[in-house]
Amino acid sequence: MDTRCCHQPIVFSLLLLAMFSTLVYGQGTRVGFYLTTCPRVETIVKATVQSHFRSDPTVAPGLLRMHFHDCFVNGCDASILIDGSNTEKTAPPNLLLRGYDVINDAKSQLEAACPGVVSCADILALAARDSVVLTLGLSWPVPTGRRDGRVSLASDTVNLPGFTDSVDVQKQKFSALGLNTQDLVTLVGGHTIGTSACQFFRYRLYNFTTTGNGLDSSIDPAFASQLQTLCPQNGDGSRRVALDTGSANRFDSNFFSNLRGGRGILESDQKLWTDPSTRNFVQRFLGIRGLAGLTFNVEFGRSMVKMSNIGVKTGTNGEIRRVCSAIN
Repeated sequence: MDTRCCHQPIVFSLLLLAMFSTLVYGQGTRVGFYLTTCPRVETIVKATVQSHFRSDPTVAPGLLRMHFHDCFVNGCDASILIDGSNTEKTAPPNLLLRGYDVINDAKSQLEAACPGVVSCADILALAARDSVVLTLGLSWPVPTGRRDGRVSLASDTVNLPGFTDSVDVQKQKFSALGLNTQDLVTLVGGHTIGTSACQFFRYRLYNFTTTGNGLDSSIDPAFASQLQTLCPQNGDGSRRVALDTGSANRFDSNFFSNLRGGRGILESDQKLWTDPSTRNFVQRFLGIRGLAGLTFNVEFGRSMVKMSNIGVKTGTNGEIRRVCSAIN
């Protein structure tokens, strides 16, 4: 049974909220931008993402991360897709991203249907939304009308949040792009799907302190033991571990329950619970008594609309790339 049939009232509320966000943060983009010039754009992107997802479900978190990493570097302009030496794609934070083939596939189909009309940046924004839906998250209207950028430099990826960043540093990076603390916690909640390689958190299990057992004290000891089994000190650093233990393939609020229980995988994620300024939002997503509750799936759509309009190029700015990996 498709359980999403039961969420229609929530979906309707989400549509209204996201549309409101579009009016506030649109910066020239709008829902239905291609209604007359390429009316099947969303259908084509959705079908492409679904096709790839059926054979490889890991493309869903991959596409979501790719959109995030694109928007945080010179805005949401598909610069992360450009090939070449010293481009964003070659920078360490982006080396393990996946899903480029999905975007290229969708672009090829759209070029056949509507040549030179749909930007790679819009394809990426739509694919990220469709990835959330495929993992049983709620949908939201995606404002479109972005154009593609021509600049892609590996050195610009310093703007990306890092897995060792303190909450203050994370807040600074988000605030610089017009995103507040609630947006920060909400968007990091995207880690409810996907995995991380041992190399990005293993130090928390063995080398976090110079005395004692070297274990990060914010990790639940029983959970740390499980992680040590999965990621031995001298084992394969590329081994993948779910970011949301117990619910890695479903877009839900379980990620926040794990933070409360000391089961956050990345140091930067777990700090959202240990820092009071962000713990309040985690608690609200968990429905802690006495606090105004927040519905994660609804708020995620709203924050994604805000993020997807960071530094967008519209009108005469940018270009429409015929091939997403190459500058025209």
